[in-house]
Amino acid sequence: MSIMAFIETAERLLPPRLRGTVMPLVGRIGAALTGDDEKAAAQRMALTAFVIRVVSAAIAFVSQIIQARIMGEFEYGIFVFVWVMVVLFGNLSCLGFHSAVIRFLPQYRSHGALAEIRGLTATARIFAMLSASALALIGYLVIRLMGTAIEPYYALPVFLGLFILPMIALGDVLDGTSRAHSWAVTALSPTYIIRPTLILVFNVIAVWQGAPQTAETAMLAALAATYVTTCGQFLTVRLRLRGHYPRGPLKVDFPAWFRVAVPIFMIEGFGFLLTNSDVMVVGLYLDPEQVAIYFAATKTMALVQFVYFSVKAAAAPRFSGMIADNDRRALATFAGETVRWSFWPSFAVGLGLLLCGEFLLSLFGPAFTAGYPLMAILFAGIMAKALVGPGEVLLTMAGKQTLCVFLYAGALTANILLNVTLIPIFGLTGAAAAAAGAMMVEAILLHLAVRRALGIVLFAFADPLALMNMKKAA
Repeated sequence: MSIMAFIETAERLLPPRLRGTVMPLVGRIGAALTGDDEKAAAQRMALTAFVIRVVSAAIAFVSQIIQARIMGEFEYGIFVFVWVMVVLFGNLSCLGFHSAVIRFLPQYRSHGALAEIRGLTATARIFAMLSASALALIGYLVIRLMGTAIEPYYALPVFLGLFILPMIALGDVLDGTSRAHSWAVTALSPTYIIRPTLILVFNVIAVWQGAPQTAETAMLAALAATYVTTCGQFLTVRLRLRGHYPRGPLKVDFPAWFRVAVPIFMIEGFGFLLTNSDVMVVGLYLDPEQVAIYFAATKTMALVQFVYFSVKAAAAPRFSGMIADNDRRALATFAGETVRWSFWPSFAVGLGLLLCGEFLLSLFGPAFTAGYPLMAILFAGIMAKALVGPGEVLLTMAGKQTLCVFLYAGALTANILLNVTLIPIFGLTGAAAAAAGAMMVEAILLHLAVRRALGIVLFAFADPLALMNMKKAA
């Protein structure tokens, strides 16, 4: 049965009152699944990404619960602190090339520039691997120089994490390449479904075979899972690229790509630090048990953010294409739609999590319920960010990377100042307040930047065309 036939059957079976409420939504979903225009493609990407993120959120949540139960608060706190740093620095080591692919590839494809596509995808992979390997070497030298200054329980997990960095970087580039083609499953499932599942499976098998229930065992499982996942994703993406682009010459324009990649690196680096610096600062100031409690609270509330991520994944390629077509009114209209796609689902999911929050935290262990008050504080910050949607993606795709750099530098400065001020005084509550405050600062700066640079009012309860209409009327 086709999708449209299924919708027609459902319409006949529903009661009249329910039909009037449900069918408009079902019709929009059906149009997104069957349409062949750019808007439908973006909506399919968003819907696919949303489903993947729902599944991945469930997998990650269950995985973290099992990991916490296996290791206990202390070892679990060590593991999550080191793993957050590995993912953070692995992403940063790409120096923005994973997002530069999304910026350039759709434009090259629209102009039939196959040599540039081949050169871009190959260069991004090689550069990310080399850069991450160099960062791992620097990390090793730092560990050797610091010696006893590093807590002994962190030394071996951090050392193991260095070997994971190149695969994290390569995976991010493959993710960007897939997103540039709107291959949502290939882009998102390795990082958000396959890798966390394998980490859990490998860790459980290792403990079952008699390995100690420690952070070191968990990091070994993470190392194996990351290599298996990234190598599999590399083979998949390479085969799909060969199917789309025949063999031929490569054209490498490294200076042009690098000029765009570095500002993107700074933007996304600031953004990534914004979302992870609280865990890192908590790890620097507080014991691993406190890190574990804070991480459980943030991971629980992070279930809200898969909505934003899904919209962001779908919006970036379409923003790039619409900007290339120079259709500002269509761009503003679509940007307004992405904000609504971000805000209302985030609001609904967040309220549901708060209602069930204490129960969800208790699944990690009895001590983790101390993190429940943190969830309400974090929710306020998440909703502030949802009010402006993927504003940083819009600015980046519009070539406003320098503006974004200053914007995120300001937000990150506020984040660090709030963290180092509030955590020593208020502990975990201060960490949550600092994270929420930084998200609010980020949202305000994004709203003002998009309004000033592009003339688009990016706010969930405003008309995105308001400024353009005022200028037209004048």
